[in-house]
Amino acid sequence: MNASLGTINRKTVVALLLIGSFIAILNQTLMITAIPPIMNEMGVSPNSAQWLTTVFMLVNGIMIPVSAFLLERFTTRQLFITAMSVFAFGTLVGGFAANFEMLLLARVIQSLGAGVMLPLMTTVFLMIFPKERRGSAMGLIGLVISFAPAIGPALSGWVTSNYSWRVLFFIIFPIAIIDIIVAIFVLKNVTEVTKPNVDIISILFSSFGFGGLLYGFTNAGNNSWTHFLTLLSLGIGVLALLLFILRQLKLAHPMLEFRVFTYSIFPFAVIVGMIGFMGLIGVETLVPMYMQNMREFTAFEAGLALLPGALVMGMMSPITGRIFDKIGAKWLVITGLLIMTISSFAFVILSPTTSFVYITVMYTIRMFGLSMVMMPVATAALNQLPNRLIPHGAAMDNTMRMVAASVGTAILVTVMTTTKQRAESQGHLDYPDIYGVNMAFIVLSVLTLLALIVALFIKFERNKNNETKLEGQQE
Repeated sequence: MNASLGTINRKTVVALLLIGSFIAILNQTLMITAIPPIMNEMGVSPNSAQWLTTVFMLVNGIMIPVSAFLLERFTTRQLFITAMSVFAFGTLVGGFAANFEMLLLARVIQSLGAGVMLPLMTTVFLMIFPKERRGSAMGLIGLVISFAPAIGPALSGWVTSNYSWRVLFFIIFPIAIIDIIVAIFVLKNVTEVTKPNVDIISILFSSFGFGGLLYGFTNAGNNSWTHFLTLLSLGIGVLALLLFILRQLKLAHPMLEFRVFTYSIFPFAVIVGMIGFMGLIGVETLVPMYMQNMREFTAFEAGLALLPGALVMGMMSPITGRIFDKIGAKWLVITGLLIMTISSFAFVILSPTTSFVYITVMYTIRMFGLSMVMMPVATAALNQLPNRLIPHGAAMDNTMRMVAASVGTAILVTVMTTTKQRAESQGHLDYPDIYGVNMAFIVLSVLTLLALIVALFIKFERNKNNETKLEGQQE
């Protein structure tokens, strides 16, 4: 039985989930600038070291679809404490890792817990807040999603410049432990537990499907689209995903309900969200590469350039959430995408003399626009769903964004490297590597423009027929 709103300390629940999700999502980018010192200490190649980031995203992407089933199988309290405990254990293993293999295993353990946190937080927030306040609640989630990965490179750069990379794990570990201890005493269940049967075949199909796609796209970015492992992974991923979808449509109680796509604006909102998140991760990949590899800025300076944008996004997300509650998603999303499109095109003219200030300002403006898009469009989509489908909608939306981030990064890196190679072979450009980055930003700008066009045709109407009250809540 769900706890009623009268018995829930809403602020405590919100704080617990925000802190847990923040440190979980922070780890997506926390290792990026720590990779060079780890390579030196443990004697591994760049390709091997890159797995510290890749494997975290990969396991995250596998766990998110499973989270909808877990949310129906276990109570909020059981799931949160278990996920955070697994994450904390992985963090501790990482801090004391004696070799690269142990460090990689630690990242896998971390991501097993972290992958559950975002769908859990989204579902719980939509359950404990009435529909007229969901925008504000989702704005807090937007703060976490955007701010945490954006400060990762800057924090990592500062720590690794002054201390050992192991300090990164020892900063996170006590926060996780405190979060777990508080949750043991105050967290109650707010989701509906239906105890669905465990369908091992669905879990396997989901893992191979989403895992294969994520690994394939990541490998395409690191190597090439024609690489054997890329083609094999994508082939396995597509086949397993098709089998997974067919099985879910036949099951009476599917692990992940694909029928959420039949609800009004949901599929279009997911597409806009995918392009938005693709741009977020894509820019956070391209800008540091340009600054560090082509302009000789330090890792800390590259992270510092992204920090004001992260701060603006963090401050704006709760504000846009409150605006959403008053006027809805339409004009927020359209205005945000317009700002994102213009600021994206501003990055296609990067040169060997582009200033640090220009990069920082344009990135900050782009993040300002993104703050009007990400959570408003997700909230509008999830508001269309009845309570029983919210865990499935949240898992689906987060999964699609994770896949989009992998696809987008792979595409942008491929465009950058191929255009650079073509420019080098023709020999008519002085800075072919910067030309490659500019071409990647052109692709990103066009995709953002397409998202704007899609948003113009979405009818952002709230579904007034769906009940948003918790079981046991008084009228």
